[in-house]
Amino acid sequence: MPDTPVDIQLDILTPARDGVLLHGVLYRPARKGRFPTLLIRSPYSTQHPRYVAWAQDFVKAGYAVLQQDCRGRYESDGNWRPYIDETNDGYDTHQWIGQQPWSDGNIGTFGVSYPGFTQLLPAHLQSKHLKAMVPIANQEDNYGHLRYNGVLQLQNAMNFMFLGRRMLQAEHANLMDMDAIHRRLPLVTALDDVADRPFYREIIRHTTFDDFWSAYSMKFRYHDVEAPALFITGWYDNLVHEGFKCFKGLTTKSMSPEVRAQSKIIIGPWSHKSIGSEEAIGDIAYGINARVDIPGEHIRWYDRRLKGIENGIDDEPPVRIFVMGENAWRSENEWPLARTQYAHFYLHSRGRANSLHGDGGLSRQAPQDEPPDEFTYDPIDPVPTYGGQSMFPENTGPRERRSIERRDDVLVYTSKPLEQDTEVTGPIVLKLFAASNAPDTDFTAALVDVHPRGQAIIICDGIIRARFRDSFEQPTLIEPDTIYKYHLVLWETSNLFLEGHRIRLEVSSSNFPRFDRNLNTGNDPATDTEICTAKQTVFHNSEHPSHLVLPIIPK
Repeated sequence: MPDTPVDIQLDILTPARDGVLLHGVLYRPARKGRFPTLLIRSPYSTQHPRYVAWAQDFVKAGYAVLQQDCRGRYESDGNWRPYIDETNDGYDTHQWIGQQPWSDGNIGTFGVSYPGFTQLLPAHLQSKHLKAMVPIANQEDNYGHLRYNGVLQLQNAMNFMFLGRRMLQAEHANLMDMDAIHRRLPLVTALDDVADRPFYREIIRHTTFDDFWSAYSMKFRYHDVEAPALFITGWYDNLVHEGFKCFKGLTTKSMSPEVRAQSKIIIGPWSHKSIGSEEAIGDIAYGINARVDIPGEHIRWYDRRLKGIENGIDDEPPVRIFVMGENAWRSENEWPLARTQYAHFYLHSRGRANSLHGDGGLSRQAPQDEPPDEFTYDPIDPVPTYGGQSMFPENTGPRERRSIERRDDVLVYTSKPLEQDTEVTGPIVLKLFAASNAPDTDFTAALVDVHPRGQAIIICDGIIRARFRDSFEQPTLIEPDTIYKYHLVLWETSNLFLEGHRIRLEVSSSNFPRFDRNLNTGNDPATDTEICTAKQTVFHNSEHPSHLVLPIIPK
């Protein structure tokens, strides 16, 4: 039981502009008064244990808390159209709260994942009551969440089968053969005999960044946001890249000087479902230092923004990062860090970088006359997702990758042992010169920290679909057997590669089921059922110097 008496009202009904009643639960201190109010709008039930516990912490700190079911979810009226109605419903809820006798008119918002996005979506409508947000593990838009630059994030998309018409149905996941479901073709009808999910079919049909995605993207709306945000994410969160987009959007595009100056971001060694925890994810434990009191971070933020308490938070640098390897927190004034030294690590081999047992190397020396590396990508036998920034606990985090690196369709490039500790903090990019005999294909890359005893821990990874190499709005196929320069973004990280460790790069063409398989045909990915193998060639010579760009932080 909480130390502070709590009044709970179970059936709070908030009217939306079209008459739909949104159901919520209200928590507030058991005393008379008007309180700053914290709002979460979620499709996952007002009774989520995490948020019930947080509500008690927030009430103890002197806040009222409204936990609201999104339209069409649980006890709220209407039909749930994922994401579409959250902008107006969120704004209408802000306006309604501001008029209630238990609210002092100041609102802060909170929530993880989908509830992180429901905070941002109505912010540009500028309710006078919205004063602060804490979006955790959230996105700028779904073209970065359900697709990544055009490549379907298959597990994320298919996860919508468990969000039933009103309630979660996740208990069925363990009873299903998910590998078989992930492999179904065509993708657009893959779930039809499991569940009727119109939104999933729309995700599959809309491969380009069109109106379906842009209609509720924050990309074009940051300038109108007048409430600062404290973003929280993890290096192994599948939305870490989106979190950095949002932080950059508010701090560079908002018309409000206060929003630009006050917005902050915290990034820990966490996955999507372990935000704030010190528990090991994958094969690495980062220790007690990894733990952060997430409700406490909220309260400190709200105390300054909603109560006007001078607690020093505005004097702190806007970026707080956990440096993996060093396993320590550090504050920074900007992102990327101004003192970054970008170093090129070039790919090398004698033409046989295939697998852990090949001859691939990675060094600061530019290549000269070297033969290319080749491998065959077969969509029937894709490289499995194992570690990295997946959303799902079974295949996310700092996993040991040698089982993956033994495959002949994975090129492995490894540096010599480092002579000194080397911190890599910032965005990771691979400039890859490659050709394929297919009209469309994928290339993937992973950054790996190799320990002295050979343990190979994935740090971050990325993917590019050839047809989207130049444009997400107007894709174009490639000419078979033609060399193209690909810009692969491996997202962001902060890792101290210790003395004696080695830096490794993996290059391949699949990461399944995190991403859908490119079938190599050039056909419409939504309806395609034809599967072709692709012969892939990676070049590293003086004319085509494929290289990894690492943001080195000098000591």
